[in-house]
Amino acid sequence: MSQIALPLAWPAVPRDDAFLVSPSNARAVHLLDHWGTWSVRAALLVGPRKSGRSLLARIFAAKSGGTIIDEAEQVPEAELFHAWNRAQAERMPLLMIADAAPPVWTIKLPDLRSRIAASNVAVIEPPDDALMRSLLEHLFARRGLDARPDLLDWLASRIERSHLAVMRTVDLLDQEAFERRKRLSIPFARNALLDAGLIAPRRDVA
Repeated sequence: MSQIALPLAWPAVPRDDAFLVSPSNARAVHLLDHWGTWSVRAALLVGPRKSGRSLLARIFAAKSGGTIIDEAEQVPEAELFHAWNRAQAERMPLLMIADAAPPVWTIKLPDLRSRIAASNVAVIEPPDDALMRSLLEHLFARRGLDARPDLLDWLASRIERSHLAVMRTVDLLDQEAFERRKRLSIPFARNALLDAGLIAPRRDVA
């Protein structure tokens, strides 16, 4: 498994943010890092919400000077069509962020559909084991919370494998620890997550 890198060598925008790289997103990072080799000056960045795709896009724009269109599925198709053509004419990259690529994303305008089909696609996959743990560690550290390695391992193996679940878990444990004046531990986390329905009951040895 590839080594986790934090942060990328690209300019960080905003300064204190970092994008964690693992096998689940390394291909997307590689594609955006090599935008100069794209056959067309346009790409889709697709992946689950809260996966860092907007941060990755801002880092890409800082490096390439390109344009970002977030939530591209919500943008009028004629606007996307003209933005795609402008990127080719000006030879400046366009990055469109979406939940999914066509055909999941239904495009009615035939000329836009053909242009999107010709575009590069960078995919952020659900987090792998390494990224789950690194995201937990990173988010706890940003909150100033002391999350020990055994807790990180336990959480990574118990919560839903998604970026959103990681964020919800950290938010919940941060709030519970503050309100109850408790330090983070596996028993504390188990009770809080069970009460919130973020993990399912099971026989478990801490």
